[in-house]
Amino acid sequence: MGFKFYTHSTMITREATEQDLAILLEFEQGVVTAERPFNSTLIEGEIHYYDLKHLIQSPEATVIVAEENNEIIASGYALIKKAAKDYYQFKEYAYLGFMYVKPEHRGRGINKVITDELISWSKSKGINEVRLDVYAQNESAIKAYEKAGFEPHLLTMRLKA
Repeated sequence: MGFKFYTHSTMITREATEQDLAILLEFEQGVVTAERPFNSTLIEGEIHYYDLKHLIQSPEATVIVAEENNEIIASGYALIKKAAKDYYQFKEYAYLGFMYVKPEHRGRGINKVITDELISWSKSKGINEVRLDVYAQNESAIKAYEKAGFEPHLLTMRLKA
């Protein structure tokens, strides 16, 4: 599709393929495990947040992986969504999710590399509004996203009644 590859030492980024699904499903459980401390409403056991095969196949989405020495070490996706309200200045936006870096590779700026690739893909689709969700208590993720240029926008509050 003419998507550029990013090279950093021996690391490249590329679009995921269906051949990557096994490791991506492992990463999905890594995301769930990382988020459990921030969300007491999650059910026990294995949870599937994403339809990864659909995201890989969809022209409205891209799944990017970082690969080093032929090992996938990180992931993220961008999905074009319709704006929820008709009074927004934008009709569509890119939603970023599935941001995961294997624990032994964290702290190297790989999340920012993936985020930059997803933003670049979004812009190539004519999308200028990019959003993501992060738990309010997940301070390290918030700092990483702020470093990538994101700013807090809307905080969802909940009450268990």
